[in-house]
Amino acid sequence: MKQLLTLAVCLVSFIGFSQNERIDDLTVQLAYQNADSTKVDLSLMLINELYAIEDYNKALRYVNQTAKLAEQLNYTKGLAESTYYRALIYTERNDYYNAIDNYDKSRKYYLQISDTLGVAKVSNSIGLIEIKRGNYAVGLQNSLSAIDIFEKRGLIDELSSAYNNLAEAYFKTNQIDKAIEFNLKALDVRKRIDDRNGIIVSTKNIADLYSLRKEHRKAIEYYEDVLDMLNPTTDKDMRGEILPKLGSEYLEFKEYDKASQYLVEGLKYNRKQNNQEGLLRALNAIGNLNLQKRKVKLAEIQLNEAYGIAQKIDNKTALLENYKLHIALDSTRGYFQNAFFWQNKYYDLKEELSKVEPLTFPTDIEPIDIYNSNPIEKEIDNFEEDNKAKKSWLNNPLVVYGALAAALVLLTLLLLNYLKNRKYREIITNQNEKLAQEQVRNEAILEQTHHLEEINQVKDKLFSIVSHDLKDSISSIKAFLDLLKEDSISKEEFRELIPELSENANNASSLLFNLLNWSKSQMQSLEPKPELFNIQEVFHTKMALVEQKVEDKRIVLIDESQRDFVYADRSMVEIVIQNLITNAVKFSRTGDVITVSNQDVDGKALICVEDTGVGISRENIDKLFNANKNFTTVGTKNEKGTGLGLTIAKDLVELNDGRIWVESTVNMGSKFFIELPKAAPTA
Repeated sequence: MKQLLTLAVCLVSFIGFSQNERIDDLTVQLAYQNADSTKVDLSLMLINELYAIEDYNKALRYVNQTAKLAEQLNYTKGLAESTYYRALIYTERNDYYNAIDNYDKSRKYYLQISDTLGVAKVSNSIGLIEIKRGNYAVGLQNSLSAIDIFEKRGLIDELSSAYNNLAEAYFKTNQIDKAIEFNLKALDVRKRIDDRNGIIVSTKNIADLYSLRKEHRKAIEYYEDVLDMLNPTTDKDMRGEILPKLGSEYLEFKEYDKASQYLVEGLKYNRKQNNQEGLLRALNAIGNLNLQKRKVKLAEIQLNEAYGIAQKIDNKTALLENYKLHIALDSTRGYFQNAFFWQNKYYDLKEELSKVEPLTFPTDIEPIDIYNSNPIEKEIDNFEEDNKAKKSWLNNPLVVYGALAAALVLLTLLLLNYLKNRKYREIITNQNEKLAQEQVRNEAILEQTHHLEEINQVKDKLFSIVSHDLKDSISSIKAFLDLLKEDSISKEEFRELIPELSENANNASSLLFNLLNWSKSQMQSLEPKPELFNIQEVFHTKMALVEQKVEDKRIVLIDESQRDFVYADRSMVEIVIQNLITNAVKFSRTGDVITVSNQDVDGKALICVEDTGVGISRENIDKLFNANKNFTTVGTKNEKGTGLGLTIAKDLVELNDGRIWVESTVNMGSKFFIELPKAAPTA
């Protein structure tokens, strides 16, 4: 490895030394060269070397000297080349006014000597600088005119630049198909010249364009290609940009695992790099992900943070997306007043952005057929004729006055047409806004309806369970009282039944208590009300409710619970724990063992209710948590159930960001596990 490093250093040093040696050699030759065209050519070679090493000040001094000598010698080629280098140097200094001025002068010189390649180079350079300045139509014309020459002469480096210019111009003028076409051409050329940075940029551009065209699978393909090419140490900004974009593309297909993988990685990465743009993009996307997964509390935290960043860095596009997500968030939660607040901000910002006239491709640009004609060659052929024509009609006052009159009439017609079109645009804009507002309202109503349907389904299942258990307990109490009332049993016999009667009363009381707590907490919605509570207390409360049945079946109840805290809705967790313990008693035989326990596993609370009862077959395990199956079996003493207990348990656990599962073997027993968070989620 050391030898390779040493060799690389030597090679770089040799190249630098060789370049400096060549500059020195050319400088010496110039000093002894006569003031003729050869000296101009030597000077241009020296300027090229200085430009390559970015010594622009020295290069500009030689440019001025060379241009002066070429003008004295009437050496047009020397004037064209020196003026072109001056324009390149002004471009590097971001002095666009002087750059464009010198590009125009250079092109005139190249036209005089019919140098098609020179005109093409100038046109491509002007195209690049005009696109940077936002003059996309002009940039597009210039780059298109240069393409044919570069293709015919096989100038790959120039083609790479020209294709990239055209791709950007087509994108800025809303011609997405053309933008993709020329980005693909640029990518092909950059692969041929092994331009790594250019390959990455072109691939990312293609992915962005496919995403814009909603071809999300193709966008994913190109984004993943970019990610594979990136160097973690040198391409940090690009990585921070790509990760959230890739996650958002997977979110379009509701592939939540993949989307979550890239979005979480992008969120962490951009936080670490303190990349505000990337962080904003990641927070908006991951907020959307959690909103779709009904994790509204977490989505709210993330969207609020994104809102703050978007305001801070004044990213209006991301802010508009954030407003849209806030509308969906508050509509889902039923906070319609808040949703309309965000909706008003959304339309205000959208109207503000729409005031900036969208870039469109001007219709007066003639399409260029690069296969049958060359615009630069035509421009050269017609150069002299154009000059003569201009001189002839400029000397004719009738033509001049007629042209001015025609221009005035045309301007008046254009003004009238503009005013008429503006009125129509205002009408159409108002109609579109009304339709958009109505669509938002309809979407909010549909979202709320869907949410209410889910709530009602869960509540129906819950009340089915509670009413079934209440009916059994109260019916049993009534039967005992009827026997006593009718003197069908003696008081001594009744006293013997008092423990069982007491247990039924306790069960009914507990069920009513949970039902009232549930109803109170769910007056507005089925959103959990998480809090920190001791899970051991819940175990002790629920175990006390089954003491009589445990004693009747002579079951051994082992308490291995420990004091530990869970962050969830306590009422929901109590219903789930009671259901699991009751089921364990129901399916345990005389002498079987039931064990309840909890422990910390990877920062989460793992709860277990284990029994050595009859167990569950493989085919029945798949039916346990399925709401559509309504699966139920009788207990070891013919106890009956609704078949909804584990279904509602699954719903309640998942509402609290947890999960529930079972491991069971027939005739050996079952283990029901619940995993719940121990703390509030962080952003």
